Amino acid sequence: MRLLIYTQIMDRADPALGFFVPWVAELAKRTDGVDVVCLLKGEFELPEGVRVHSLGKERSRVSHFAARLLYVIRFYKLLIRIKGYDAVLIHMNEEYVLLGGLLWRLMGKRVYLWRNHYNGSWKTAVAVALANKVFCTSAYSYTARFKRVKFMPVGVNLDSLNPEISVTRVPRSILFLARMDPSKRPELLLAALHLLKKREIGFTATFVGGPTEDSSTYPEEVAKLATTLGISADVRFTGAVPNTETFRYYRSHEIFVNASRSGMLDKTTFKAMAAGSLVLSSSLDLKREVSDEFYYADGNATALASKLEHLLSLSESEKQAFVEGCKEVVDRNTLPALMDRLVEEMQ
Repeated sequence: MRLLIYTQIMDRADPALGFFVPWVAELAKRTDGVDVVCLLKGEFELPEGVRVHSLGKERSRVSHFAARLLYVIRFYKLLIRIKGYDAVLIHMNEEYVLLGGLLWRLMGKRVYLWRNHYNGSWKTAVAVALANKVFCTSAYSYTARFKRVKFMPVGVNLDSLNPEISVTRVPRSILFLARMDPSKRPELLLAALHLLKKREIGFTATFVGGPTEDSSTYPEEVAKLATTLGISADVRFTGAVPNTETFRYYRSHEIFVNASRSGMLDKTTFKAMAAGSLVLSSSLDLKREVSDEFYYADGNATALASKLEHLLSLSESEKQAFVEGCKEVVDRNTLPALMDRLVEEMQ
């Protein structure tokens, strides 16, 4: 099987989507060849037989509207130019299915969509109708309601944690690592940390991530909230960090907090688990996988603070027991496990 893949960014250092470069490398091992079409092309190392084509965002110097028009023109040019593939895999961007889905089906190409998010619309429904199968990891994803959905492992790249590099874990440290967007709800963790401060419970917290849109003022608003709550001395904001460097944060913090709604099942939580951190999440998907100690009621800062207080009070042996208990969950959700399932479903 030769595969054509569509994704947003091919750049190993990209803070949000750098993980996709290893995805492509693993798919290349399991197929007869891969072509990738991306919106923006950066730095990457991939096996022979992988060809990467860009729609040109990295060199765009025109207005937003003109750029989008150029991307569509280049999309169709590449659709005509690229030959010899058997199946198409679209990662997250349903727009590519809307643009090319009908043509691919008429050409006899199998079309697969990976989409894992709690939000959706009529566009999502049309994209699903044009796809042969849809892949997601969460039972609360918008796409989970459709009959042609296939549930997948999360796909944690254990090699990216660089276990050969020494990293010291800081006692009583808490990590939030995500895009600094409202959907990730960092303010919920800040409210919980404020409650810990009022209870005179010691901690340090690091917020890692930048906004999706460069023009967003949301990160500044979050930092201002930390000052308003009186916890700025205990909290550090790093901004966006290259994907190749996030392992240092996962492995240097004791507790990882995810504040997203159910429906995304962020791989960051599983990566933190693999790095030996205790995790806290309000994901109902994760609740089915791990102990209740790692779950708090969605959107409830008081519940989150209580769970943080509990985890901060554990002895070293208790913490290690929890970490050991999560290894089976991690093993089921590794990158090779995901790629084996994906290729099996696309054959």
